[in-house]
Amino acid sequence: MSLQECYKELDGAFEDVCQRLFSEALVTKFVIKFLDDKSFVQLCNSIETSDYSQAFIAAHTMKGICQNLSFTRLHESSHNLTEALRNDNPDADLVNELFMKVKSDYQITANAIQKLKNEK
Repeated sequence: MSLQECYKELDGAFEDVCQRLFSEALVTKFVIKFLDDKSFVQLCNSIETSDYSQAFIAAHTMKGICQNLSFTRLHESSHNLTEALRNDNPDADLVNELFMKVKSDYQITANAIQKLKNEK
């Protein structure tokens, strides 16, 4: 799988990230490093324990990484979750619904990146 095919599969903005990072080699390096980021695991753990302040931090971190790497789909869902968690007393049902979307989008993203990594 090429880097461009990976971005198509994860619904990312390939041209944007290449303009931002200047080379496909650098983009590939950071895309593959995304799999090592702990924000998603921290988000899952925080949601499970209803620690919404920590969930906010994890979702916000993931949102920023996704924005920098132009992972459009996961950026949008993590942004929506971040905004829902920004409130001091978030709606638990809404948070859980948005978290499920992030979880699904994360899996799509991680699977595409894993295919890219396996072929490198």
